[in-house]
Amino acid sequence: MLAVLVPVAVAAGIYLFGTHHTPDYLNGLFGEYGTGAVDLKARLGTALLGLAFVQLGLALWMYGRMPGIGPASRPVRLGHRTLGFVTFLFSLPIAYHCLTTYGIETTSPRVAIHSFAGCALYGAFAAKVIVVRSRRLPGLLLPVVGGLLVLGVALLWYTAALWALNGDSVPGFPSG
Repeated sequence: MLAVLVPVAVAAGIYLFGTHHTPDYLNGLFGEYGTGAVDLKARLGTALLGLAFVQLGLALWMYGRMPGIGPASRPVRLGHRTLGFVTFLFSLPIAYHCLTTYGIETTSPRVAIHSFAGCALYGAFAAKVIVVRSRRLPGLLLPVVGGLLVLGVALLWYTAALWALNGDSVPGFPSG
């Protein structure tokens, strides 16, 4: 029951904050403002997507799904766990900027998908932590939730970073 309630509560909490928070389009990100912040966030999001794919590769290796590569050693497992934590930390400034600058927006299908996927991503992360720590949940849940995290990062990148890097319209800023 906890494995369902906590992730839903995390996603719902982020959603509620985003819908009740007044967006501030003048927020900065690491000293960048306006379209500079959007560009920086798009580049950081692209790096985050790369980290997610490295995580996926390490997970596939750990589960013996990488053809031609032997079993994963202890350093691979430790590297996967450490990189996962670093990836999570790396995502926080991006998410914080999105949430405080834009909140939850539904101005277009793409923007709505991005907003909801951002909420769901952190719910999925909470689910993965619970699944990793649990001895009672089915083992199949771990690769499923991990895969959902990678898909979530890819969906977020596709619905925002790709658009920004291509110079398309970003909420709050005219296209270029």
